[in-house]
Amino acid sequence: MVFSSATFIIVFLPVTMILYYLLGVTITRSVTVKNIILLIASLVFYAWGEPVYIILMLLSICFNFFIGRDMEQARRYRNPGKVKALFITSVIFNIGVLGFFKYANFFLTNIAVLTGLPIKPLNLPLPVGISFYTFQIMSYIIDLYNDKIKAQRSLAAFALYVSLFPQLIAGPIVKYKDICDQLMFRKESWVMYSKGFNRFIIGLSKKLLLANTLGSIYASVQAAGTAEMSMLTAWVGIICYTMQIYFDFSGYSDMAIGLGGMFGFEFCENFNYPYIALSVTDFWRRWHMSLSSWFRDYVYIPLGGNRCKVPRVIFNLMVVWLLTGFWHGAAWNFVFWGIYYGVILILEKYLLSPLLDKLPKIVRWLLTIVVVMVGWVFFSAPSLGEAFSYIGAMFGYAVSVVDSNGLFILFSNFGLIVIGAICSTPVYMLLSGIFNEKRLSKVILAATPVLLILCIIFMVSETYNPFLYFRF
Repeated sequence: MVFSSATFIIVFLPVTMILYYLLGVTITRSVTVKNIILLIASLVFYAWGEPVYIILMLLSICFNFFIGRDMEQARRYRNPGKVKALFITSVIFNIGVLGFFKYANFFLTNIAVLTGLPIKPLNLPLPVGISFYTFQIMSYIIDLYNDKIKAQRSLAAFALYVSLFPQLIAGPIVKYKDICDQLMFRKESWVMYSKGFNRFIIGLSKKLLLANTLGSIYASVQAAGTAEMSMLTAWVGIICYTMQIYFDFSGYSDMAIGLGGMFGFEFCENFNYPYIALSVTDFWRRWHMSLSSWFRDYVYIPLGGNRCKVPRVIFNLMVVWLLTGFWHGAAWNFVFWGIYYGVILILEKYLLSPLLDKLPKIVRWLLTIVVVMVGWVFFSAPSLGEAFSYIGAMFGYAVSVVDSNGLFILFSNFGLIVIGAICSTPVYMLLSGIFNEKRLSKVILAATPVLLILCIIFMVSETYNPFLYFRF
């Protein structure tokens, strides 16, 4: 089940809302009852598309819940050796489960290629959302080991933290320390609900009205292959994908944050207009911020962060970016994508920053967005070889610079591309500075039903409706 489906909008969400506010809020006013209602809804949501792998998620929840309680008890009895042993056991279990389901085929295939042995891949389907909920569990275990939080005493509350359906499938990655109080003491309000509802509709509009339409353009460009692709076609295609992945993922994050607000939760922001960044470093401070902060807190800083000598800092950065690339997918193009950004960020940090700071802002922005678009080629391509072929077409190794197909794609979708470009910027902040903010808010509020109706029309008529980050 996805947020942009009729089943979710028309059936699942209204039923969950009625039960939550009728039983959990109006009648009992008990956070435990509210948590159980949301937990059951979350398990149904996950089981709708993953009926088998819900067992895996429940196993991970129970294992880590009891490991966490045992760690706290061992610390209470001043047994640091047992605390460390339990922590290592949990880390091995979580990374082992993620590694087996996500990376076993990758390693087996590459071992077979390198050795010539007749090793067959397992071809296990990837459990949806496993990268996200595994990282959430690990944030709980790591912070508990470092004595930054107390162990959760309620299995239902911990299970809800891991499985909460608004952010279960594709984030944002919520750290336990940021939400532990809300699990037990949150209070719903009409203001939170209305803001959450508006945020959900904005995210749904990003997904259905922009991401899906832009994505279908890039899919058609990609399907045609690079053999007959002009330079113009290649650039138009990757521009569309650049906007598609932003509206797809930030739209999902908006929907997740909005749904959280509708149930009384406050989730962290995941995007901050990354395409206005003036450097690649700034871009990664704005894109998928929950993942960046996870790697910063649990990998980069424990390795030494910026506190080391330059060679060690470079090593730390490359480890983080190699893991970031590999987290996104078990394929060489994702590994290369991570290395690509690691190298660029190191060059910016130690070599290019003084030079870039002297350039006009528009030049810095153009350089940044081109680097980002090249990165998206590696991210979106089926293989590393096809990524290099596509980049070759972008930079002149094409049958022609301009062709009729490229011109047709550009001009027939020019309005959509312009709208996408405008919506990628903080246009609301600009308008609020020009017009009265209260009046602007009323206009946006009045536009919400119109956007919802348009989304329902697109939902019924469109068949292209993937969420790109579901595969991670």
